[in-house]
Amino acid sequence: MKGGLGKGLGALLSSEEIYEAGSPGFFLCPIEKIRANPEQPRKKIDHEALAALADSIREKGVLQPLVVRPAGDGYELVAGERRWRASQKAGLKTVPVVIKDVSPDELLEIALIENIQRQDLNPLEEAMAYQRLIEDFGLTQAEAAKRVGRDRATVANFLRLLQLPDYAREDLLEERFTMGHAKAILMVTDPKLQKQLRDTIITKKLSVRKAEALARKLEKSGDESEKNKRSIDPNIVALCEELTYAIGSPVKINQGKRGGKLEIRYDTREELERIISILKQE
Repeated sequence: MKGGLGKGLGALLSSEEIYEAGSPGFFLCPIEKIRANPEQPRKKIDHEALAALADSIREKGVLQPLVVRPAGDGYELVAGERRWRASQKAGLKTVPVVIKDVSPDELLEIALIENIQRQDLNPLEEAMAYQRLIEDFGLTQAEAAKRVGRDRATVANFLRLLQLPDYAREDLLEERFTMGHAKAILMVTDPKLQKQLRDTIITKKLSVRKAEALARKLEKSGDESEKNKRSIDPNIVALCEELTYAIGSPVKINQGKRGGKLEIRYDTREELERIISILKQE
């Protein structure tokens, strides 16, 4: 479905309504009457950050009201889950809320956009949030990027993380390595070599730069025969590797007696659009 909020969070959650205590719908709500949004995109909770927020709330209170919508005999969170959880941890009995009448579709979109814009999502969680915006609301990558205030290339780079093997996605979610390491794994096309690179990154605790270097080496090892590789001008190989790193997708060269061919690997239409966008420098 297209449409939704259109202007993003600002269309529904203006700062004036949130901070003005006398505005309609503002009141102190018993915390037990509020329940979480089941469509919450965040999968992993940073307990240390939550404890720090709880300490701040004990000292200064909840400075920005939660946004809720009526649900049964209570309320469902629209925005502010971290503040709600931290308030529970801090032992608060009531929390300031602002009531908004939103549809289930709007609730999902707000939850996705709020998380992307206002919190430090894990890279994989952010990629999944972009995917849901695109799939559930019929958006293009450019439209999704506009909703959250990002450029299309950034959104495309996050979406590439969803091409990781399941084990590597789990590693990224559990923060066993970084997004930079994940992008290095995606530079390798052979599944067995991908697994080899992932294992090496974790066991040897490789830096991103070393992981990228090993990715280039492994990708070359899965290329044509050594004879063909020796016939390729090393300067061209270096340029090919530089292009692979620059666009974040595997690049191969097939050199003949006169000239040659440059091949760029992509798996989805969105990936192709991202590459074209980079090459056109949009």
